[in-house]
Amino acid sequence: MDDKIKQALSAMAGQPPHKADYSRRQFIANAARYGLTMTAAAALTQPFAFPVAARAADVALPKIDSIPDKLKGSGAVRICSYGGALQDAQRKAYFKPFEELSGIKVIEAEGPDPAKVKAMVDSKNIEYDVTELDGGDVINLTRHGDYFEPIDYSLFDVDNIDPVFRQKLYVNMLPYAQIFAYRTDAFKGKAPKDNKDLWDTTNFPGPRSLQSGASGSNADLEVAMMATGVSPDKVYPIDLDKAFVSLAKIKPNVAKWWDAGAIPAQLLNDDEVVMATAWNGRIAAIQANKAPVEIVWQDQLLRNDCWAVIEGAANAGNAQKFTAFITTAVPQARLSSLIPYGFVNNKSAGYLSPERLKLLPTAPDIKSKLVNFDTQWWADNMDQIVKRWSAFIVG
Repeated sequence: MDDKIKQALSAMAGQPPHKADYSRRQFIANAARYGLTMTAAAALTQPFAFPVAARAADVALPKIDSIPDKLKGSGAVRICSYGGALQDAQRKAYFKPFEELSGIKVIEAEGPDPAKVKAMVDSKNIEYDVTELDGGDVINLTRHGDYFEPIDYSLFDVDNIDPVFRQKLYVNMLPYAQIFAYRTDAFKGKAPKDNKDLWDTTNFPGPRSLQSGASGSNADLEVAMMATGVSPDKVYPIDLDKAFVSLAKIKPNVAKWWDAGAIPAQLLNDDEVVMATAWNGRIAAIQANKAPVEIVWQDQLLRNDCWAVIEGAANAGNAQKFTAFITTAVPQARLSSLIPYGFVNNKSAGYLSPERLKLLPTAPDIKSKLVNFDTQWWADNMDQIVKRWSAFIVG
């Protein structure tokens, strides 16, 4: 891949899959900084945009005919999501149905930012009521004061949302998997099965790509631990000494420590690496374009994005109703129909085709193989990890 392209992709460093491409305009602007033409930059956004199975207009979505009375109201709710393809899908999946069925007008904004949340609450100039974030952002900001309202779970379908998704100040709602993938033409018919195989350069030779730990990115510490034989239920709390020793063993075979979600998929697609950790939606994109790549789900990570209601928001009550609605079964299934990420409501599976379920990290046979990402542990240890990573990468 051209160095200018790599630099442009890396400008989206340290972001979850939707953040890394939430604004096509932002991507093109970054590309332009590194000397790419607008045409080249625009073309680059296409393979790695959200891998929707078909154009939104062509996808048959399960219908929403009614809403619980407790979620109805009046006035408005101001939401902030990540824009681009994700917000387009969210609008079709549940923003519009909520507005039509609840009587509450949905006013959209783009670009969630924990620093902005802090500034809004501190200044009492709150521009939106509920925002999409990573749970770690909520945890970290809460250490500085009260910035989020407790979630009112009396409004929620709690019988069908597992406790792991229901936190005091945020509710998870967009599960995605951090997995590793491999080229099926690389190992003469052999197929890696788990994290030990990702580290096994004798039976599975060739260059790898693993996630960087710089700039607040989540280095593949869990994978490194399981590669040493640590069982999935014993990964947390991560023994940092052991994890970095494990990373040191694979380091000579890592061609690229990736820091933007498009990079590992690009490297696999171009046959520059034989294995890479990645986000499942990114790999689904190149699979849809017939790349000879398969996902390994065994002992990989189930991660999530959340909604959090801003402390002191003018429409906090409506924000609670909105958040409760989008985590019900049908709205969650509608989003999964548009984007191959999962759902938090256990009943959503009944509204999706078997073919679609096979692509999602929340499919029962896939979810049972995944390890729940420990957001609290990462929030507590991120500063230390960034320092350790800096020493590791130059050592």
